[in-house]
Order: sequence, then C-alpha cells, then structure tokens
Amino acid sequence: MKNDTVKIDQKDIAKIHESAYKLVIVSSGGGTNAISSLLEVPGASNTVLESYIPYAKESLDAYLNKTPDHYCSLNTSLSMAARAFQKAKKIMPNTNPKYLLGISVTASLVTTYKKLGEHKFFITLQTESYSKTISCELKKGKRSRNQEENLVSAYIFMLINEACGLNFNKPEHTEIPEIKTVEASTSWIKLINNRINYVSSHNDKPELIFPGSFNPLHQGHIEMRELAEKRTGMRVTFEICIENAEKPPLTFHEMKRTLDQFSDNDSWVMTRHGRFSEKAKLFPNSVFIIGADTLVRIMDEKFYLNRKDMLGHIERFNDHNINFLVFGRKVKDSFITLDQIDIPNSIKSRFTGVDETGFRQDISSKSLRLEKI
Repeated sequence: MKNDTVKIDQKDIAKIHESAYKLVIVSSGGGTNAISSLLEVPGASNTVLESYIPYAKESLDAYLNKTPDHYCSLNTSLSMAARAFQKAKKIMPNTNPKYLLGISVTASLVTTYKKLGEHKFFITLQTESYSKTISCELKKGKRSRNQEENLVSAYIFMLINEACGLNFNKPEHTEIPEIKTVEASTSWIKLINNRINYVSSHNDKPELIFPGSFNPLHQGHIEMRELAEKRTGMRVTFEICIENAEKPPLTFHEMKRTLDQFSDNDSWVMTRHGRFSEKAKLFPNSVFIIGADTLVRIMDEKFYLNRKDMLGHIERFNDHNINFLVFGRKVKDSFITLDQIDIPNSIKSRFTGVDETGFRQDISSKSLRLEKI
C-alpha cells in the first residue's frame, strides 16, 4: 500500500472462500467495506456464517447483552469478537472449532460533522487457540471517510488471511498501531471446549471461593479476602467465570489480563459455571464470598424460568453443603446488607452477613474502568 491507498484484491478474497475457515463478523462504526468485499466475491456463503452491524447504541447493547463502559474501545471490541466466535460455534456445532473465527471492529471515523474525540479503531480476532487485537489512533484530517474505512478493512483482511494460513501484507501508514496476540494454553482450550471442569493455579481443591470478574482487581477485593480468611481460617481462591449466560465469554486477551493481576502466592480458579447452583456442584462443601448485590440476583426470579425453577436451583446449596459469607454493598444510593434480603427458610441458615460496621468499601471495578476512559 502506498500513502494509505488500499486495494483489496478479489483473488485474495477468493482464496479465503476456498479455505476451510468460516467466520462471524460484527462491525460497529467502521469496517463495513470489509463485509461488502467479502460478500461481493463468489463463494462468500462458504466463509461468512453471519455479518452483523449494530449501528445504534441500543443495538450493540442488545448484541452484548450489556451496556459497554465505552462504545469505541478495545474492551468493547473484545466482547464483540467473543460473542461472534460463540455464535459461530452455535451455528456450526459439528465443525471443528479450529476452523471457526469471530472478528469484530469498533471505530470512530470521519463523519459529516467535526468530531471532538480521536479518530480510532479497534479490531479483535477470536479463534480457538488465540486472541489478536489491533488498536490504532488515526491522524485527524489526513484521510477521507472512505480512506479510513479502507485502512480498517485492510487490517481486517490481514487478520483473516493470517488465521487461514494465507499470505498477507501488513498495511503501511504513518501511524503505529498496537498489535497484541495472546496464545491460549492447552488447559484454557480444554476448559472452553468443556473437556475439563476448571483450570487452577494450585492443586488443592478450593474451599473458600471468591467469585468475580476482577476487572480490575482492587483494594476492596483484597480487604474482603483478608477479612474472610480471618473469619474462616481458610485460604481464599479467586474464581473467574469465563462464560456467563448474561455476558459475552472472555477472550484469551481478557483471561490473561485478569490472571496477570494475581501473584504467585494467590490462589485462583477459572470455570465455565456462571450459576451458583453449578458452582455448588463443582465445589461441594465450600464457602462462597459474595456481595449483597450478588445475593439479590441469586434470589431474583427473573433470572430463572419461574419461582419453582429458582427454588430448585438454590436447593443445590443444601444438596452440596454450600455456605455463603455475604458482604454489604452499596447499590445505587443505598447500602444493602444480608438482613434486608428475603431468603427462603430452607437455606437461610447457610448465609452469614458482614454488615457496615464490619466492612464497607464502596469502590467498584466499573468506576475504576471509567476513570481510565
């Protein structure tokens, strides 16, 4: 490419269509030229399982089943790609996952009005064995909308060609993108493919378990761990669920970023079990550390088929001898503690509360993430 002039060769796209790889691509704010180019070349139905363009914020919220901290960001691109790869596996359950790709782009490019923020794009490729991201800030006024779109498309095709084992050229331009690849360990791949139940930092089976996203890990988490260990005499194991029904699964990039926060002395475990009834079966005779806000969701019928289904799930706490240490949490403008939550009598004795006098830390991972934006 010379001076940001990008030309996508249809013969190269034809080679993608001739390969065994299939993909789901999702684009928000940019990258639509790549989708058009893929679909214009005969054989596209062999490659493109689905393309999705959530243009409105509400559409992207629905796609992710959450409102992102920031719509044009690396984190949002990661979530989009993870959902795309998940969708590819759902569409093609009998295809070897190594031939499936989830690719996403979120961008803020030239518009008809003057933008206050930067022109930038974030692209993520999720495969069975690695996650690869490209982050780039573009110089304002340097390119037209179509030129910026073509540059984004060139990077998308670079990632697709690389994944398919085809030759590719890295786009040449004055800005320097940040490109990162995170390779999955064998145990991570086995976990995602449901061949093992969990991945752990230590051989000992967890007994005092602290579930959370830890995005990021903060002082409140550390203080809760210290207090829980002091009260129980047991060692805390942080539990990270990589696949939650309510949220997009984690990419390898996010898994590594989360685990890198822990020291060699910390104990952690990664699972695929989002419901506490599933965690109970996986780790019987355990104590779980949760916030009162989490307990409210556990006891909320809207997360189940009906009340009977909810009672069936929470009865697993009795079946597997599960207890809970519940910390008070600030929810909106109120501080909620265990004694304010309605719990069925059959399991009520399994919950021990830590009130405001014992612990209060209003810091949240989301507030810390927003501070960085």
